[in-house]
Parts: sequence; C-alpha cells; structure tokens
Amino acid sequence: MAEARRFVVRGRVQGVGFRWFVEHEAHVLGIAGWVRNKPDGSVEVLAMGSRDQLAGLRSRLREGPRAARVDDVEESEAKPIPGLTAFRIEGAW
Repeated sequence: MAEARRFVVRGRVQGVGFRWFVEHEAHVLGIAGWVRNKPDGSVEVLAMGSRDQLAGLRSRLREGPRAARVDDVEESEAKPIPGLTAFRIEGAW
C-alpha cells in the first residue's frame, strides 16, 4: 500500500527549475504525484510511494537543484489519490 505525503518547500525555489528537478527525481524513484508553485513563493509536492521512496524524495527536496536555496521542507500526511500512477508538474505551460 502506497503512502502519501505533502511537502511544502520554502526558500529560493521558484524560477530556478525546482519543479522540473522534482519531476525528474520522482521519476527516478518511481513516485506518483504532482508538484506546483504556490502564490507565496513556496513549492508544494504531493508524493505517493513506499516509505523508502518518500524518504529518498525528502532528502532530494532538502538539496534541490544547484540554483535553488532550500530553507525549509515541511512534511505532513496526505490521503493517497486512487488512480494516480504518474508524476506531473501542475501549472506548467
């Protein structure tokens, strides 16, 4: 059974390729979910996977891509979304 987590990443995380970084890492780890920018300048991630997969994503979120500066990663439980099997960027053109 997949677990779901919601992450909110704060710092310099918009305009630095952070969503594309998260999408790539999620694909590498085999995680389903989505990533999107929030109006307050943070990035929100919904991730579904095993405990180990989510731990791997958590550590990558704390690092971020080279151009980013991650100040904080807030994590909370989320409800798994039935039928969500891929990872996507929301709000990207």
